[in-house]
Amino acid sequence: MSDDAGADRVSSLSLSHFRSHRRTRLQFDARPVAVHGANGAGKTNLIEAISLLSPGRGMRRAEAAEIVRRPEAIGWRVAAMLGGREVELRAEPGQPRTTRVDEKPAPQVALARLARVLWLVPSMDRLWLEGAEGRRRFLDRMTLSFLPDHAEGVLAYEKAMRDRNRLLRDGIRDAHWYEALEAQMARHGTGIHARRADALTRLQAAQQPDGPFPAATLSLSGPDEETSEDALTAALAASRPRDMAAGRTLVGPHRVDLSALYAAKGMEARLCSTGEQKALLISLILANARALAAETGRAPILLLDEVAAHLDADRRAALYAELLDLGAQAFLTGTGPELFAELGGAARQLRVVDVEGTSRVEEIAT
Repeated sequence: MSDDAGADRVSSLSLSHFRSHRRTRLQFDARPVAVHGANGAGKTNLIEAISLLSPGRGMRRAEAAEIVRRPEAIGWRVAAMLGGREVELRAEPGQPRTTRVDEKPAPQVALARLARVLWLVPSMDRLWLEGAEGRRRFLDRMTLSFLPDHAEGVLAYEKAMRDRNRLLRDGIRDAHWYEALEAQMARHGTGIHARRADALTRLQAAQQPDGPFPAATLSLSGPDEETSEDALTAALAASRPRDMAAGRTLVGPHRVDLSALYAAKGMEARLCSTGEQKALLISLILANARALAAETGRAPILLLDEVAAHLDADRRAALYAELLDLGAQAFLTGTGPELFAELGGAARQLRVVDVEGTSRVEEIAT
């Protein structure tokens, strides 16, 4: 497959003092990449670096200081060719992460316009069982993949909310201090709600009820104020006494939850078995990728960490067939090469080994 044959992709990756990788340089083509190695060898660190080539803190949500290789602690660097553009991420000791595109400083949100990156990691296996914050973050990642402007809207809403929360904690009661912030929150908040609803519509349409992975019926649950700018403005004003008592804002899109039903059974995802919940997550990631490919003509980059560990051979084969049919550049990790046997020679195989505390990446002939 050529560089522009219908998929976003990373064509090169260079890591310097990034977690367990002292120096790693790799070139990629459009094939899926199967990465295997023992636990702790550094294979997840490799794909975490790729996840940082999109807005946010990546698939582990790590702060810049957590990523640096130790004991050196001299700062870290990730450089890549992403969608034909040079991207460099860097963090010096004690400094926040910086982003450069084609050697020029750029905001993180600019990365959303270069390529779409989706991921599925083991920590997400409890998505339907834990708090709503993780589900909102999952929904916002999917929304961002369709609508890159979503990142700016979320950041603007959160900034206005932080300023409002500061007023609440300081016991400020003058309405004039709140009105401008609440107007900003209402404007950005209703945009957030509209984009999330749009993303759910696209995801719903891209699911395959008769496919190898179960379809989910998705919905947003929570108060209705978010659907109207005027209504959200009024709700924020009315909630000031309650919010002041709590010291934080209690209405708005930051309180909404994502609900999912296992469509064929009509069962809430939180009540499904562990295997069914995992299958639903895979189904949603694939639906996200299919929708993007259909709408833009380019499949996203997929990062699937330990995704095959709890799938039987038939389900693994079905997943790999989907990835190959999409033409997506997918990075999959697992403890052994047998987990990728169904891919055969269609994927590039890499092995990550630990050598005295440093990750080394070796290519395996297929």
